[in-house]
Amino acid sequence: MKEPVFNNPAEFVRIEAAALDALARRLEDGMRQPFDRAVALLLACSESRGRVVVTGMGKSGIIAQKIAATLSSTGTPAIFLHPAEALHGDIGMLAKGDAVLALSASGETEELLRLLDLLKRLGDALISFCGNPQSTLAEASDVVLDCSVEQEACPLGLAPTASTTVMLALGDALALEVGRRKGFRAEDFANLHPGGKLGKRLQRVHQLMHGGDALPQVSAKTPMPQVIYEMSRKGLGITTVLNEGKLLGVISDGDLRRLLEHEGPHALEKTAAEVMNPHPRTIQSDALATSALAVMEEKKITSLVVLGEGQQVEGVLHLHDLWGTELI
Repeated sequence: MKEPVFNNPAEFVRIEAAALDALARRLEDGMRQPFDRAVALLLACSESRGRVVVTGMGKSGIIAQKIAATLSSTGTPAIFLHPAEALHGDIGMLAKGDAVLALSASGETEELLRLLDLLKRLGDALISFCGNPQSTLAEASDVVLDCSVEQEACPLGLAPTASTTVMLALGDALALEVGRRKGFRAEDFANLHPGGKLGKRLQRVHQLMHGGDALPQVSAKTPMPQVIYEMSRKGLGITTVLNEGKLLGVISDGDLRRLLEHEGPHALEKTAAEVMNPHPRTIQSDALATSALAVMEEKKITSLVVLGEGQQVEGVLHLHDLWGTELI
């Protein structure tokens, strides 16, 4: 491994960037086949309801924890197993059918090597991120993914820096490819992230809409004075026109303005059916709020009618309802 020479702090970043570039080239060339085998093992593990047990010592262990978290948040159940604690009882969290992902730049981490017999006895698939393909860990693995680096970013060449960056990127690539092949969707991601900013951004339409008593609704025969009263009372600038829960159309503030301009005082003689727009924009109740916002922006509208099972009207979503969701 080369000893780095630094003229300015940007060299730290350039060395790690070069290590990532080398990793990308390996994934496009000689490492693609073992990478695909690793993906297949994790898919098989997930399909049999096993978990991915990610393990590593020291800095590699910290990266292992992050990889376990990324796998879990993208639809592949995973846990972190500390190798030293595993030797003192925590190996009990490993069950038959799990797959093990072991991280070690040298491939000779003592605590990991002492687990090999136990792992083989359980018959679990063993995937390793290793910088030395001739190491003990690599030789014992079912699949070895090369995480070697030409040099560390550390000026002393000692602290794991570029090597842990490569492990992290490789773990992300593995988790995301497994998720992609499983058909993991934004909706699935939303179900796993109900809190924080991500949770707000990934809320469902039914969590934000005005439903029940807050839903503005009239029948086809409702006279315009009552239509205007319903729109004013519910304060959404719109009302649905329904027949036994089925959507016939909508009337908006804009429809009222145009009606008054054309009909003058005779506007109040009309019924809802005569004024409504029979082809309003709708969205399903289980759609993401982001999808609703995209429709509103594309069509330059401020409200959507929300439909549930059997195309029954469940509510109305207004642009104002998206305020505070990190979307606007």
